[in-house]
Amino acid sequence: MILSLAKRMLTEIDARLLAKFLYTFGWKSIGAVRRFERRRARGAIFPAFMFLSVTNRCNLNCQGCWVDVNGAPEELTLAEADRVIDACKKQGGFFFGILGGEPLLWQPLLELFRKHRDCYFQLFTNGTLLDRDFAAALRKLGNVTPLISVEGLEQSGDARRGGEGVFRQAMGAVENCRQEKLVIGAASSICQSNFAELVCEKFLDDLIARGVHYMWYYIYRPSGANPCPELALDEDQILRLREFMVEMRDRKNIALIDAYWDADGNALCPAVTGISYHVSPSGRIEPCPPVQFACENIRDGGDLCKTVSESEFLAAFRKRIGASSRGCVLLENPELLIDLIGECGAKHTTSRDGLAELQALGKLPCHHLPGKNIPEKNWAYRFAKKNWFFGFGAYG
Repeated sequence: MILSLAKRMLTEIDARLLAKFLYTFGWKSIGAVRRFERRRARGAIFPAFMFLSVTNRCNLNCQGCWVDVNGAPEELTLAEADRVIDACKKQGGFFFGILGGEPLLWQPLLELFRKHRDCYFQLFTNGTLLDRDFAAALRKLGNVTPLISVEGLEQSGDARRGGEGVFRQAMGAVENCRQEKLVIGAASSICQSNFAELVCEKFLDDLIARGVHYMWYYIYRPSGANPCPELALDEDQILRLREFMVEMRDRKNIALIDAYWDADGNALCPAVTGISYHVSPSGRIEPCPPVQFACENIRDGGDLCKTVSESEFLAAFRKRIGASSRGCVLLENPELLIDLIGECGAKHTTSRDGLAELQALGKLPCHHLPGKNIPEKNWAYRFAKKNWFFGFGAYG
């Protein structure tokens, strides 16, 4: 399947874009992780990858979404996004996830990509605004892979996303990107309402036929003003999702991405490892997008690398959460997160009452299931995870 996927990418992606992807995302990311490991060895934590939510504005209103879409508009300025990226580049980081809200509503988006051609960007989008002209602009730039969210097929997708015809529009975005020969990704937050539709070979085969090159599966985490905890997966479904990904990696010529299991099938939390953090639309430096609490802000001034590396809240998050579990604290132990927030004096990063939202959440199953590990079978995925991304001792 690795050779078949390689053939697809060689024939379906513009050669210039593929070369940029392999060097700027692939090779440079390996270097970023190596530098991260060296920093970690001497006790200094600065992430290899940074995720930026550039706006909280969105044209949809999804179940379980942490974004404050109904609050006052919040956005990073282009200069603020530049500052974060420049700080990361000085530490050897050249890969960035760009999120929202819906990032295509952020006016300086293409200018940001244009200013940092030495970087590679993964653009998280619902796809509803990704027309042929925008796809053509991404092809001209060459340093962006669109990651188009698919939260269900026609009926379930509309219910999850609070819109009409959302799946059809997302597939239209995929087609626009295919026509422009981009590196195309799809992403799904797996929950009760979409499990049967999306965790199956038929769905993967459809994505492959449409020209999608990689698929990112992750577990639904109830968050925000409309958390819908009833949509959370049970333990059996989480194990079935993991088993499905492991099996399909040997059978389908599409890359299956996850960031929450290591090569041996152990659960992990990227924020606990310190390999990635998140900057909110208000400039707050958070452990990850759904954990919307922070003590530091990029707008506070000073050296950003020092601010992140010396953050007492991020350090306490790594230590306390990592000692408790390898799973997701939002699902497994929101009370621990509440205690940590109180001890560190962290503030919620939106206009909502974030503590009340956490207090309303009960404990839910997560991917930390000791004794039920499902190791990677595919040699390429196992090698990549073990040596390039999750091979460091994040949990002692």
